[in-house]
Amino acid sequence: MNIPSVSASPAPPDLDAWRERALGFEREIARAVVGQAPALRLLTIAVFARGHVLLEGDVGVGKTTLLQAAARAIGGDYGRIEGTIDLMPADLVYHTSLDEHGRPRVEPGPVLRHGERLAVFFFNEINRARPQVHSLLLRLMAERSLSAFNREYAFPYLQVFADRNQVEREETFELPAAARDRFFMEIAIATPADPDVRRDLIFDPRYHDVAALVEAVTPGVLDPARLDAVARAIQQHVRASDRLQRYVEALWTAVRDPARAGIGIADVDTERLIAGGASPRGMAYLVRAARVRAWLEGRDMLVPEDLRAVFFETVAHRIFLAPVYEARRAAILPALCRAVFETVPVP
Repeated sequence: MNIPSVSASPAPPDLDAWRERALGFEREIARAVVGQAPALRLLTIAVFARGHVLLEGDVGVGKTTLLQAAARAIGGDYGRIEGTIDLMPADLVYHTSLDEHGRPRVEPGPVLRHGERLAVFFFNEINRARPQVHSLLLRLMAERSLSAFNREYAFPYLQVFADRNQVEREETFELPAAARDRFFMEIAIATPADPDVRRDLIFDPRYHDVAALVEAVTPGVLDPARLDAVARAIQQHVRASDRLQRYVEALWTAVRDPARAGIGIADVDTERLIAGGASPRGMAYLVRAARVRAWLEGRDMLVPEDLRAVFFETVAHRIFLAPVYEARRAAILPALCRAVFETVPVP
């Protein structure tokens, strides 16, 4: 008698072993980027939450080096494009040239070149590109797919990283709210404050050769094909008590209506401050990031500090201010987030 074979379901990920791999990933990136420990932890959280990341910061603080090192340590195939004012959506998909006989050639662009093996796509200076390009990128980020040449292309392991030029305003196109909301986190990369690190960055020749720094990172510390399963297991593993769930709801209410929560900010009318935002998706991303943070700390239960550690990076860019306050956004939002945690009672 023949008994039909039953395919065994994949074994659940060993989260303890994966935690060691995650911390190893963080250490590998730290070999190329110094003085950025908080940013490295946030980037690691985003990788294991499977969220797209926008890096912010001054020119020359190591954003590109950080992303190149992260892409090498994650493993899988890597695509990149530079934002320019004349970039068109088709430039992400294909490029044309003439062969040696003068005949036109159409070749895959940076998104399609690696097919479904594409694990990391880096968009450098995203705000130099036009809104039409942002629209195509939004679909790629939201659906991990795009349409080209009369067919659909899927990218099951894709994670998008981008950085934004904050210094120049000429020939730039600021990201609309919908585009920024697609980024799981916005992470600030600041100039290191430690005097010893600053001297090393200036005088140690090792930090002047970016290619060598990235090359020193061990490739493929993580397996992109397994990260989605690990991310799902983390979310199921880390629990949130009823009291903590009520705390998150209270934080959400305070962000959306700071005046009613009793929050005051100098020279700001908090009754007129908030135009919208801090959506359910944004708060769900907050909890998703906090669960990864708890897992990295070796816990299976969320605590308020997990929320505080990722709140600004996951929620602040989803808070839309009244136009009269938008020019002061960089000062107001950190003050608002601090005030929310100072005002809402901790369980």
